[in-house]
Amino acid sequence: MTDGGRRIARVLIDSPLPQLDRLFDYALPDAFGDVPLGVRIKAPLRTAGRVIDGYIVEIDDEQDATRPLSDVEAVVSPVPVLPERLYRLARRVADRAAGAASDVLRLVIPKRQVRVEKAWRPVEEATRPEAAAVSAAREVIAQYGGLQQLLDDRGRAAVEAVPGLDAGLPRWAHLLASAAAVTLADGASSVLVVPDHRDQELLLTALQRLLPADALIRLDARQPNPDRYRAFLRTLDAAPCVVVGNRSAVYSPVRAGLVALWDDGDPLLAEPLSPYVHARDAALVRREQEGSALLLAGHTRTSETERLVQHGWLTEVTATRRTSPRVVLSTPQELEHTTQRVPSSAFAAARAAAEDGPVLVQVARPGFAPSLVCAQCRNPARCAHCGGPLGARRRGAVPVCGWCGRGANAWHCGECSSTQVRLASSGTERTADELGRAFPGVRVIVSDGSHPVTSVDDKPALVVATRGAEPLAPAGYRAVILLDGARMLQAPELRIGESCLRWWSNAAALAAQGAPVHLVGVNGPVAKALATWSHSGYARSELEARAPLHMPPTARVAQIDGQPASVQRALDALKPLGVTGPAVLGPVPLDDDGRVRALVRFGYAHGSAVASALRAVVVADAAQNRRGRGRVRASLSVHLDILEPEL
Repeated sequence: MTDGGRRIARVLIDSPLPQLDRLFDYALPDAFGDVPLGVRIKAPLRTAGRVIDGYIVEIDDEQDATRPLSDVEAVVSPVPVLPERLYRLARRVADRAAGAASDVLRLVIPKRQVRVEKAWRPVEEATRPEAAAVSAAREVIAQYGGLQQLLDDRGRAAVEAVPGLDAGLPRWAHLLASAAAVTLADGASSVLVVPDHRDQELLLTALQRLLPADALIRLDARQPNPDRYRAFLRTLDAAPCVVVGNRSAVYSPVRAGLVALWDDGDPLLAEPLSPYVHARDAALVRREQEGSALLLAGHTRTSETERLVQHGWLTEVTATRRTSPRVVLSTPQELEHTTQRVPSSAFAAARAAAEDGPVLVQVARPGFAPSLVCAQCRNPARCAHCGGPLGARRRGAVPVCGWCGRGANAWHCGECSSTQVRLASSGTERTADELGRAFPGVRVIVSDGSHPVTSVDDKPALVVATRGAEPLAPAGYRAVILLDGARMLQAPELRIGESCLRWWSNAAALAAQGAPVHLVGVNGPVAKALATWSHSGYARSELEARAPLHMPPTARVAQIDGQPASVQRALDALKPLGVTGPAVLGPVPLDDDGRVRALVRFGYAHGSAVASALRAVVVADAAQNRRGRGRVRASLSVHLDILEPEL
């Protein structure tokens, strides 16, 4: 500038310190020339006496150059990795969660790779899908009433995916791929978010059958750094594309015409890092800002999604021709004989089905015997060193602690002094061992976290898998046996019924057309919902049960952890908002360091005010507890919208 003026860069500092979560003004020297918004820079931080990284969010002219400002020290790269739409999304998501925008961006923007950046050439126009592929995609979408019109209108929907397989892939993968294909044919990008790499591979396979390779972008944390940065740069291009990734992919900076989430009840879609925003919530904010179509698809429906349906914010979309697995529940006689792990009807079904193809057996836990009890008094067998639960890795093995890993060679019961243990549960390996004896000559395949198997062939086999680790059988399983259901339902979790219904439904969806699905040892509302495939009805009943208790999602819940004085200051800040009395649970002791925890329940209408008040307390607490040059002793943390409230 001339006439004594200067350029001002407003910079977002890349720092975890709460008090730095705002824009800072820096003088932008003329020597840098034209600087685009969103580039990486380095700038001095006077309070810390060091140079830090940041992003230029705004550039303005200032006539009065007398205000003391530090200069931007360097423009690291000319690539605008933080476009304005991504900053607005990160800022809005962080504000809603009482968090920092830089924490959100750290999940999205990969570390710079110089060689990749120098080789990058922006793509202005991508190859569109062929007419035959678009026609096939529209045929899939036509199976769901009103879905095509909803995509055209950029609407919002909760989609009940048709269970089963088609052409060797789950039908849900064809659904999401088809929606992305018609969106790309209309000249817009799509963001498809799935819980894990297994779902990602299935969806990419479905997409590869419809779309040109240059339109497919994979984003996930397992990629090598150069590949991830290369994929991220492609999302900055003007040419539309389809992004497929895990939870952080929801922030992909494409101009999206469609954002779709698969199976939003999967806990892997909940971000474990601050500000702990679930991918579903980020997608809702994104849709609010850019007006893209939004699909929340699944075999089951979460209570969060059902709440949005009841409020009219999401349209309910189901298949025009309803199909469901053939679920067989245990008879009253079988329910009485609880000692029989696999009842005769399920055993007979598995034996008959194993002659024709693979049979899936779902169990609750991996390993041989995840838990042991005293053979005499039946009390849980505990480690003498740390008190952890003892388990057995194989038949006749020395018990091993599940916490510290020590062997219990000379174990004795603390209650009755017995030295004998008894197997209290069966994991994948013990179940495989038992079924191998019962089905001589039939292959037994184990799939769990330690032995992942992605797919099996169509030959006879017994596939023993933990929930969520079920391999894909391209022609479908000839029978599905769901074991340990009663034990799963006993977990002390708010949404354990939802979780069990989701685990069982996803497994049942892998069955071949007409194949029996036996749910062993379970009755009640969850079993009825599975047998009748009435997931929306079960979600409604969950909402009705939680409403009097003001538990999520009928209310929002904030978890506040920290030193007693800090937590009390946070609670005091909420009193002017009417969040007091019965709305507050705790504080209660959290650990031996004197930290406490409080839970705060509040209505959605108060969400912005509560988040703002809590964020102000976190910032003030961090500034007050600052020690040394920029170091902060964290004494207060806030987590909004927790899935499992626990004191």
